[in-house]
Amino acid sequence: MNNSLIIIFISLFLFGLGYYWYAKKLESLWEVDPKRPTPAVTKYDGIDYVPAKNWLVLFGHHFSSIAGAGPIIGPTIACLVWGWLPALLWIILGTVFIGGAHDFGSLITSVQEEGVSLPQIAEKTISLKAKIFFSLFVWLSLILVIAVFAFLCADTFVKEPKIIVPSLGLIPVAILIGFFLYFKKINSFLTTILGITLLFSLIYLGYYLPVSLGKYSLYIWLTILFIYAYFASVLPVNILLQPRDYLSSYLLFLGLGVGLLGVFISRPIIKMPAYLNWNTDNGWLWPMLFVTVACGAISGFHSLIAGGTTSKQLSNENTARKIGYGAMVAEGLLATIVVIAVASLNLPKENLAYYLKSRGPISIFSQGYENITSVFFKKSGFFAVLILNAFILTTLDTATRICRYITEELFNIRRRFVSTLIVIVASAILAFSKKWLKIWPAFGAANQLVASLSLFLISIWLMKKKKSSLFTLPIAFFMLFTTIAALVFQIIECIFHKEYLLFIICILLIIFSGLMFKEIMDKIYNLNKIKQL
Repeated sequence: MNNSLIIIFISLFLFGLGYYWYAKKLESLWEVDPKRPTPAVTKYDGIDYVPAKNWLVLFGHHFSSIAGAGPIIGPTIACLVWGWLPALLWIILGTVFIGGAHDFGSLITSVQEEGVSLPQIAEKTISLKAKIFFSLFVWLSLILVIAVFAFLCADTFVKEPKIIVPSLGLIPVAILIGFFLYFKKINSFLTTILGITLLFSLIYLGYYLPVSLGKYSLYIWLTILFIYAYFASVLPVNILLQPRDYLSSYLLFLGLGVGLLGVFISRPIIKMPAYLNWNTDNGWLWPMLFVTVACGAISGFHSLIAGGTTSKQLSNENTARKIGYGAMVAEGLLATIVVIAVASLNLPKENLAYYLKSRGPISIFSQGYENITSVFFKKSGFFAVLILNAFILTTLDTATRICRYITEELFNIRRRFVSTLIVIVASAILAFSKKWLKIWPAFGAANQLVASLSLFLISIWLMKKKKSSLFTLPIAFFMLFTTIAALVFQIIECIFHKEYLLFIICILLIIFSGLMFKEIMDKIYNLNKIKQL
């Protein structure tokens, strides 16, 4: 099957089936009620709990935040290491049956628990120990994410100065749009048109006015980005974070649409082998492909956003499927287009691993995207980098806000200005020192570990409500065993390459997962025991 049109039609059909059939079963399981007030309404505080103007605004924020660089970088690496077919199968099946259930379940569970974060739900449904373990792990993971995404964004500014004006210029535009939407109550459609017009004016301006700050530009941009992340975290969500991510989403939707149109118009032939090898330098196809693809099929980071910022802005339970499951489907579709774009390149089949190492996944994706869209879009390579940077920037600001929530809960800090400062300082130390380079390889497994633990948490919540956990518990076990297997492989590699810091981190992750798993299994055992009485 080397015809990209057949691949895209099958993918669209299966994604649609998942959204209109499987997701509706999940809605029934959670007994979604459009008449039940959401936390955004009942706990409105004008800072974090603010109902979105409409579901599209919240969808834009949620999709922009969950996507990040994962659905682009992960599938690109998977294609070149194991082949495009295993990557594609995992993206489709993972999105429909695992990622969609994970994201929707995290969102609606948080909404029905008054919008609190998953670590807080862990205390209520499992134990105080579970909350502490989960919170510490999530906090450390988010500090790493903030540091890495700030560095990647700054590095992209240095390497592609044409994207700086649209990336940073969108901040004042977003504040203006938020003011019009929430304070002046101007028509949403007209306000959106104005915002999109200003956004694309910035893109045009940035292309002809690249910004360069000289020798220390990387560190200057890092400083600016951390200052931005601080204010994005402490300001009311509807002033900056929500409208900025909403406007960014149109850029991302356009990129998705252009890629889809490129497949239909250019009809690229798949040139790469469907399957390369089971055992590679990057590890066995299972479990390493499942960890590498990450956000393209399932990501623990999604649960933190769904149960962090999104659940506090949902205005009606009836839109949870559109936002929670729908955004995961959109991300799965993006990952599918990435697979087609990369697999249609005429690359040296004998040494794909070397090509990947020398060019890097971002450059290869940009090349593939340009290959399928250059028929009607001459600057698509630049546009691809701009899209990727938009993903990174939205993930950066949302991750900072979520980490602020966790900091307040974990360390009992009630002042958001202080808790955000702690987050920014810790992340900045990691970013400026470049120590994240040593520990980042463990993030893929850590991220999927969060996904498995979130699924266990959702399963126990359902069991306590006397509802079926068949949609979530089996995939929780699958993700846990897959992640542990990936960590074992990384430990072996660390010993072989004498990477002792990474070795210690992988061991700690396994210990952490073991402690959490004990708490989880004790709770499941007790619930089943009560059920039998």
